[in-house]
Amino acid sequence: MSKTSRSTKGKSIPLAFHPRVFSALGSDLVTNDLVAITELVKNSYDAFAKRVDVRFGSDDSGEFIEIQDDGEGMSLEIIRDVWCMVGTPFRLTRPTSGKGPRARRASGEKGLGRLSAARLGNRLEMLTKAKSEPCWEVQVDWDELAESDDLSSCTVEVNEATASPAVKRTGTRIRIYDLKSEWDEDRVDELQDHLSRMVSPFKTVEGFSIWLSRNEGDTTPTRITPQEFLKFPKYALEGTVDEAGSLKWCYSFRPIGSKKVRRSIAGELQWETMREERTAPRRVVGLENPGCGPFSFEIRAWDVDLVGVRDIADHYDLDKRTIRQSIGAYKGISVYRDGILVLPKSENSRDWLGLDRRRISDVGKRLGTSQLVGYATITADRNPKIKDTSDRERLVDLPEVRAFEHILVCAVATLENERQADRIDQAAVEKPMAEIFDGLSAEDLVDEVVEAADEGASAKDALQFVKKHERNLAKTRKEIERRFIYYSQLATVGTIAEFLVHEVRNRTTTINAFVRAFREFAEEYEVTEKMTRNVGRAENAIASLAQLAETFAPLANRSFRRGRRSCDLVDRVARLLDAKSAETKKLNIDIIRFPTGSCGVAVDPGEMDAILLNLLDNAFYWLGQTRDGKRQLAIRLTRVRRKQRAEVTIEDSGPGVPEEYWYKIFLAGVTRKPNGIGMGLTIASELVAAYGGQMKYLPQGGLGGATFVFDVPLKK
Repeated sequence: MSKTSRSTKGKSIPLAFHPRVFSALGSDLVTNDLVAITELVKNSYDAFAKRVDVRFGSDDSGEFIEIQDDGEGMSLEIIRDVWCMVGTPFRLTRPTSGKGPRARRASGEKGLGRLSAARLGNRLEMLTKAKSEPCWEVQVDWDELAESDDLSSCTVEVNEATASPAVKRTGTRIRIYDLKSEWDEDRVDELQDHLSRMVSPFKTVEGFSIWLSRNEGDTTPTRITPQEFLKFPKYALEGTVDEAGSLKWCYSFRPIGSKKVRRSIAGELQWETMREERTAPRRVVGLENPGCGPFSFEIRAWDVDLVGVRDIADHYDLDKRTIRQSIGAYKGISVYRDGILVLPKSENSRDWLGLDRRRISDVGKRLGTSQLVGYATITADRNPKIKDTSDRERLVDLPEVRAFEHILVCAVATLENERQADRIDQAAVEKPMAEIFDGLSAEDLVDEVVEAADEGASAKDALQFVKKHERNLAKTRKEIERRFIYYSQLATVGTIAEFLVHEVRNRTTTINAFVRAFREFAEEYEVTEKMTRNVGRAENAIASLAQLAETFAPLANRSFRRGRRSCDLVDRVARLLDAKSAETKKLNIDIIRFPTGSCGVAVDPGEMDAILLNLLDNAFYWLGQTRDGKRQLAIRLTRVRRKQRAEVTIEDSGPGVPEEYWYKIFLAGVTRKPNGIGMGLTIASELVAAYGGQMKYLPQGGLGGATFVFDVPLKK
């Protein structure tokens, strides 16, 4: 403590708030008018209302916004001790309303929701009636409060309503006057969309409904409900996450207009796998337990391109604008706590998971917020770490919240993978590019039109052939786009190899210089055995990196040609297994068989590694998803002398490949890994084909999981 502070006489100075705090909190903590009305409706829900009416009207006092409910209402004591106390802990001490099995958990607990009225207008008039209580009338002028000198002079008018009250039994009616914003038809449309999200579109909250009257002449208020087509999504994924972070999911696919599911598949993702994803936030990588579960979720998705929207419009007799607005009203993934919306509250926070930014990396496959409607349902009791901030725009930044967000992104990635598989035609066969370009020819169209003309067909009849050709052109265009995306990704292999070789050589040069300096230092000074041993390991690591660079160097060469180099297949397998030894130990994988000796093959070592590594990475990943039983891997090598080829079989005891995937696992973009690209098996099979071989998946593997077989030429 300084001399100055010791000599100063202590004083107690009370904290104080200026009356402006009421209007300031309403403006700053409630981010927009739509959120403000939603917060007031939430107060009605917390008061155990069965019905809430939102109305726009006018009377002798001017235009107003009205929120009326049939909830429990407030006694004079509650008005004085709770409603008039900003930031009250009332909902923390009384978190439920109602009694018995229909009791509700309150959606708000910060005691700030009533300040939403201050954002909407300058004056508030409230009628409220509790059971066995008179109806009380409360009036607040926010401007008058702000002009007061101190809080002690801030009061609200409370009187017993003597006239025939609008609240007959129990409930509350709030009217807000001197509105600060214009509420035209478009703005009310926005409000309707916003209110529709307050309660989950997937299942209604029992005994609670919201109604909207758009103007004082509106005698038939609209009940806020979702469109029918939202109940029958084309693609859907639902599941649960337990306390340990294990995600169990079930995917379903149904064509538009059909209530019958055409394909469904279930699976499971372990937290250990998800936290080691390359997209995992740094703060969750070290979490042994995510700490955010348990919770459940459901995500529904649609194709919103021209064809997809047209299908929905045709089957549900809707215009395209209504379809996009309906999805837009709920778009993105929402969090519901005890049945009521927590996040997002405004348009600014719709993409709180960053799905649109993520979609930029793969527009065709990734789902953006405008294509999906999803929810995660949590409870205050079982998910205490998942809290929203005071401005209701985001979740509090905690490791458990980051884990919660990452698990949901992994769920979206799983949905994307399954959707991608269903978007590929069941009869799809990879055609040579030359055949695909044949689809751009108009020769067939000309022949059909000429033949129809010879038979006396009209121009209207000929138009049908043109429309058919247009559909074929669209299909050909999509296939060319898909194939070019694939080939552009293949083309990047050379660029990546070039970068890898350059960086490895640069880094190893620096480390080598350090090792040499250490050796010179060790000759003059005494060093420990441990230091010498570690330097030896460093030298071995440098040698391995240098050899890796040499392996990939030809792929980085723009003039790369196959057939110039060969390799020992057994040696390549041994090197890759050695590189994956730490992962083998971590996952407790038992490699029960691997080739020994030597086997020269006429395959470039870099490409041989690419083939083997893709298959081994797949095996290791899916073995990591196996919870029960042994994790076993076997690699077999057979020399087929008659054909001068080597046949390699890699099999594991993992979950295997579902039957509906057997015909498409080698197609570009098909993957079942969260955040996977779907190029691994495609590239591996293409490389095998380049050496005159074929890669196959065998449904009946020796270890009960996945079995892949490929062949490459023996070295002459």
